Amino acid sequence: MKVLVVDDHAVVRDGLRRLLVTLPNVEIFDAATGREALSFVQRQQPDLILLDLHLPGIGGIELLRRLISMSPNVRILVFSMHAETMYAARALQAGARGYVSKNASPEELQIALNRVLEGGRYVEREIAQELTVHGPVDSDPWNRLTERDLEILRLLSEGRSLAQIAAAIGVSYKTVANICTQIKAKLGVTRTADLVRLSIEMGVS
Repeated sequence: MKVLVVDDHAVVRDGLRRLLVTLPNVEIFDAATGREALSFVQRQQPDLILLDLHLPGIGGIELLRRLISMSPNVRILVFSMHAETMYAARALQAGARGYVSKNASPEELQIALNRVLEGGRYVEREIAQELTVHGPVDSDPWNRLTERDLEILRLLSEGRSLAQIAAAIGVSYKTVANICTQIKAKLGVTRTADLVRLSIEMGVS
């Protein structure tokens, strides 16, 4: 059984290796970037991928989609620094088999690994409770964004300034600034830089 660990922190990759070696007949590989992960999956077909969403380069959700597109049968368990339900909802909608935050205990991560390897699904208990109470759609603030909101986020993730975005979509600078303020409120962030980061991580396109 081949397992690929994708995380940009060496200490995390090492810790996960120590946990994974307890699995029977396991070969463990790792990647520090999305491009390394894609290259590996192109050469080999891992059975399981442990994926962090916060990586340099390709956004985590976009990477998840690409990995599944390249290897439709691969099981992906997201192991992320983000404990917010919107990340879990987005990852599960994109095809992940499970979601566990880095706040979870090693025991819960082991349970998640076993469940996903058996062909099932697993979401960290606290996150799963939130999803159950609010529902995956309500728990994902991205579902409240309009097409115009998403277009502005896409342009922000490309490095465009508000003035450039205003010119590109044919509205005033003030209108773009006001829409950005509304988007921040919907997504629960306060800075434009956070919108750019979220846009890249969530694979807005």
